Amino acid sequence: MKECNNLCDLKSCFLCKLCLPEWLPALEIQKKNFEVKKGEALFKEGDPVKGIYFVYHGSVKVHKRWDNEKELIIRFAGPEDIIGHLGLGKMPLYPVSATALENTVVCYLERDFFETTLKVNGELTYKLMQFFANELQDSHRAMRDLAHMSVKARIAQSILALLHKFGVDDNGYIALALARQDIASYSGTTYETLFKVSNDFVKDQIIEVSGRNIRVLNEKRLSEIVGVTD
Repeated sequence: MKECNNLCDLKSCFLCKLCLPEWLPALEIQKKNFEVKKGEALFKEGDPVKGIYFVYHGSVKVHKRWDNEKELIIRFAGPEDIIGHLGLGKMPLYPVSATALENTVVCYLERDFFETTLKVNGELTYKLMQFFANELQDSHRAMRDLAHMSVKARIAQSILALLHKFGVDDNGYIALALARQDIASYSGTTYETLFKVSNDFVKDQIIEVSGRNIRVLNEKRLSEIVGVTD
C-alpha cells in the first residue's frame, strides 16, 4: 500500500459523518489514506492487528482459507464499509484476509485511536454495533446456506447479493466486475460448477454474461431459485 494525500473533506465519509464536530481535528491528525492496487492485500489472515480500515472508494474482498488452501469469500466491501473489525477481539490477529478487487483508496486508523474514537463518539459506536449485529446474522445465514442450500441456489443468491450491494452500471451490468473464481468462492463451490450453472442461467435467459460482467435479466427467477418468491 502507498500512503496518499488526504482525500477526505471530514464531512462526507461514513466515519466523519458519525463523529462529533469537536472530534474531527483529532481525526484529521490521526487518519491516513492509502492507495491499494488491484490484487494487493490490505492484510492477511494471521497478521497482527494494527488498525482499522474504511473504504473511501473502490472494492475489497474479505476472504478466508478453506479446505486445503481453497478460498471462501465472506463478503465484499465497497465505499463506506469497514474492514478489519474482526481483529478487534481479545486475540489481536486478523482471522480473515482482505484484498483489493480494483484500485482502491482506504482510510486507516490505528487500533488504539479507533477504540478511543468509539468511546468518545456514541453515534459511531451505535452504528457499528448495528453493523456487527447484521454481519453476525449474515455469517450465520451463510453457514446455514452452505450446509442446506443447493449449489444452484447458492450461486443465484450470490448474484442477487452482488446486485443489491453494488447496483448496476450505465450498461445495466452489476457494478462490480468479478472473475468467475471469485463468484465461485463467494458461493462456496468450484469454478467448474459455477461455470456450468452460470451457463444454464444464460440459456434460460436469467442472466447475461460478457467477460467478467453480469447483467441480471430475470431477478424474480433468481429469487425463486433461492426460494424467496415474495
